[in-house]
Amino acid sequence: MNERVFSRDAARLREKSRTELLELDRVVSLSVERLKVSSVLDVGTGTALFAEAFAKKKIAVAGIDIKDDMITEAKRLLPEADFKVGSAENIPFGNGSFDLVFLGHVLHETDDATIALSEARRVACKRVVVLEWPYVEENMGPPLAHRLKPEQVIDSAKNAGFKKVEYILLKHMVLYRLDN
Repeated sequence: MNERVFSRDAARLREKSRTELLELDRVVSLSVERLKVSSVLDVGTGTALFAEAFAKKKIAVAGIDIKDDMITEAKRLLPEADFKVGSAENIPFGNGSFDLVFLGHVLHETDDATIALSEARRVACKRVVVLEWPYVEENMGPPLAHRLKPEQVIDSAKNAGFKKVEYILLKHMVLYRLDN
């Protein structure tokens, strides 16, 4: 496990000051825009914040996280979902298992973004969505040295085989929609 992996108290992931920055409803709407989505995999699910937002839209949810304690908390908060311990670079689901794969604030924590996106592409039928912190120094979120420049995400997506990469700047985050 690398030094970038979230290592603070899980409750911090659900602090109001943080969740307000995430624009949950807007992110979910942009993620499924122009698609019929019945299933989503939340990679790096943490406390299942985004998994819950997708489930509210009547989408079947699964999630993975490398930390056992996060999976335990996710299962407590969203018991109907299928949560497993797993990494972004080795997703424990079969090819084409989900309509959508969502990576919320996790790509910058991976050891190899191209491998993580290749794995996401492998298990996604329709789209992969990446939500990341912008590449600017801020008080909230990881330090600048742990953030990804847009060109890093775009290059990794193209190297993973995606033909279409959309960059969408939100109020406090950056969303990438990756399609074949």
